[in-house]
Amino acid sequence: MSTTTYPVRVDGALDDRLNRWLWLVKWVLVIPHLFVLAVLWIAFAVLSFVAFFAILFTGRYPRGIFEFNVGVLRWSWRVQFYAYGALGTDKYPPFTLDDVPDYPAHLEVKYPEHLSRGLVLVKWWLLAIPQYIVVAFFVGSGTWFATQADDRIWAWSGGLVGLLVLVAAVVLLFTGRYPRSVFDLVLGMNRWVLRVAAYAGLMVDQYPPFRLDMGGDDPGTTRLNEPPPGGPPVTDRPYREPLQPGQPGQPGQPGQPGQTGQSGPAPQPRARMSGGRIVALVLGIIVTLASIAGLVVGGALAWLDEGRRDSAGFVSSDQVTLSTTGYALVSENLVIDAGAANVPRDWFGDTRVRVTSTTGVPVFVGLARSADVQSYLAGVGYATVRSIGAYRTSYDNHVGGAPSTPPAGLEIWRVQASGPGEQTITWPIESGDWTLVVMAADASANVAVRADVGATAPALEWVWIVVLASAGLTLLIGLTLVVLAVVRRPQPGPSALQAPPPAPMQ
Repeated sequence: MSTTTYPVRVDGALDDRLNRWLWLVKWVLVIPHLFVLAVLWIAFAVLSFVAFFAILFTGRYPRGIFEFNVGVLRWSWRVQFYAYGALGTDKYPPFTLDDVPDYPAHLEVKYPEHLSRGLVLVKWWLLAIPQYIVVAFFVGSGTWFATQADDRIWAWSGGLVGLLVLVAAVVLLFTGRYPRSVFDLVLGMNRWVLRVAAYAGLMVDQYPPFRLDMGGDDPGTTRLNEPPPGGPPVTDRPYREPLQPGQPGQPGQPGQPGQTGQSGPAPQPRARMSGGRIVALVLGIIVTLASIAGLVVGGALAWLDEGRRDSAGFVSSDQVTLSTTGYALVSENLVIDAGAANVPRDWFGDTRVRVTSTTGVPVFVGLARSADVQSYLAGVGYATVRSIGAYRTSYDNHVGGAPSTPPAGLEIWRVQASGPGEQTITWPIESGDWTLVVMAADASANVAVRADVGATAPALEWVWIVVLASAGLTLLIGLTLVVLAVVRRPQPGPSALQAPPPAPMQ
């Protein structure tokens, strides 16, 4: 009789001797891995989307995508085992998707020959909700492999795993020993998380068991065998693909340890990343990160163009409240070079400023050359608006008296408007050194207004379209470079149709 095995195996071997102090700086040491994993998890998400439709229509998970996604999980588990997911080893994680036999952390997922086409529609979101609740309790909010490395770990955002690892780290610091019972519990919770990750990643149909399989060796993927009649008991063995009759390694067949005859072929060492693949990986990561930044910028520009443009065609800011006990509110000097880089002036469009008095006093708003404004306000008490924030606006206050004449009577203004209610000025962008002035129409003190600024920016639509298209193309190039660098081509071997050589005569 044999127990039911789960197709995800997660192992970790605790180092006998751990450095007492190294865990204090591992958050720095894993930064290169976190950059690589950020790109790999983007590829994981994209390829899982492709696998979703492949499973939906064919019932099969594409083998190449499966191996890549398992590699991402494996890489993440090694980094977590080294860092603050377990602190189980001081051996630095290798940069590879392949399993590394001599590394103390391992992850394997049995390839499914067939997956349910109906189950793929609901298992990753609806059926997995109870598992997500448990995982959130274990590892806290945020992504499983990234949140442990930020400052919020000290606020226990790492969940129960982060708390237990912190306790183990403190004990290690003072005693030089990692409590084995804590390690076994941490491994059990990480094992649960990774089983859920594989299930949500569509790699298995078997629902993750609500069972905490503790210990470094995964007890949830062992097979219990009954001993043959009269024979010695057979101990538990880790999950492996069953051997076919006649295959080397079967009892009574050549190649089995302790049997005479021809031994099976020696295992081939795994290929390491070549210099060219490392260069491709680095370039892919740089290109991908740059394209992500481009997507963010392009998305923000698209939001401005589509979400902030009003019926008059202006992209407008939110209204802000400005006030001073002086006689005027003044902007900093606006130095504009509309002919820079030979950009057509039509691309800039028109600019608009709207102000409304909050005291009921008629308001004035005007734009003039900065030198003229300085001459007019010489000796006048006013405030220069330095910065406008969501919670605080800063001013530079200038001490002085009242102006000699109301502003509307001057001829210095490029554009101006005054009166009760909302006042609006609009002007085409042009080169020069300009200053915007807001005052009471009668030049009295205590100016308080609500204001917003807008621009037509006719070139904005083309800008965000070009930025998003370019970022999307570079993202595809970057992900392609990463995939080509980390996915190892299968090595040529003997044909599956070739018959094995006959066993030598005894």
